[in-house]
Amino acid sequence: MSFQPFTVKYVIRARFKVEGVVEKPDVIGAVFGQTEGLFGTELDLRELQKSGRIGRIEIELKSAKDETDGSINIPTSLDRVSAAIIAASIESIDRIGPCSADISLEKIEDVRETKRKAIIERAKEILHSWNLEKRPETEEIFREVSEILRATKVESYGPEKLAAGPDIDTSKGIIIVEGRADVINLLKMGIQNVIALEGVKIPETIINMTREKEATAFLDGDRGGDLILKELLQVARIKHVARAPKGKEVEDLTVKEVEFALQNKVPVEEVKGKRKRRKRVLVPKEIVNAASSLKGTLEAILLDDKMKEVGRLSVSELADKIREVEGVNTVVFDGVTTQRLVDIASEKNIKYLVAARVSDVVKQPLNVNLLTFDDVAE
Repeated sequence: MSFQPFTVKYVIRARFKVEGVVEKPDVIGAVFGQTEGLFGTELDLRELQKSGRIGRIEIELKSAKDETDGSINIPTSLDRVSAAIIAASIESIDRIGPCSADISLEKIEDVRETKRKAIIERAKEILHSWNLEKRPETEEIFREVSEILRATKVESYGPEKLAAGPDIDTSKGIIIVEGRADVINLLKMGIQNVIALEGVKIPETIINMTREKEATAFLDGDRGGDLILKELLQVARIKHVARAPKGKEVEDLTVKEVEFALQNKVPVEEVKGKRKRRKRVLVPKEIVNAASSLKGTLEAILLDDKMKEVGRLSVSELADKIREVEGVNTVVFDGVTTQRLVDIASEKNIKYLVAARVSDVVKQPLNVNLLTFDDVAE
């Protein structure tokens, strides 16, 4: 299989089964059409393909006895969290062309891991050949390098056996990262007062350490990092926050990127201030109740000008549905407000679009109020 010339980190591989005969354009249309608008432009497949974050989507299929079986392969350079969201979005597709469809994720292949294994095997061959013809001083060089590697070995810390550097106890300050791979990357750069959360739930060991040491949270520049930061700020005493560049993970950063991120860390008060700036907007209680009931459902509720429910549907159907329905005053939905939805709402004279989140690239219209669940929450 050939991919477009860009750096592939993962390949999302899914299988599908269709009750009927369809062709490749039908599958491609379903992949783009039924995932559009679910999570905003930053995770929209068309936009990701334009920006080179995903490559050409490969479709293989065969039809027999009025059924079609096939595979969908999507190469991507996205981070792990985003790749997982894209994979789950693909699984949510329930129709291809005019036919019912069932799509299941086969696996997310880590291309880098496959490449690493091939490199390691080749390195073994090279080392074997080298050892056969090594000079006497090679033994001394090997011992010196081994000593350096042992000095930076990842340790298991606390009852949770968290990945950490050797200076975690002796340093006055600590750097909290997300995972073991982040610890390894920082150790290579000589940063040894680092410890990993290794999960979304904050370990008690780290909570207790932040009460005694000055703690800097150094997190990935993605949605996963946002969620972990929110949890950290609730249960731990964080002094500073540093972030990887947007869309990047700490484990992949270069020395210069790590230095820049840590030098530009910000006080936690500044981070909390940004989170508190938004003030609650007063709206009818029916909108508040709708927003509360929709969290986590990927559904939408349509309300008329008397705040009576006139429809409930999947977010994937929303754009097409509000074009057809008349008399809609408010749309509340568990998704991301995109420019396409804003344009349709403006044409249909819809007063409120209330979503889980508003995309950063949306232009504010004159006749539509764009709100989030946080804006209207009690």
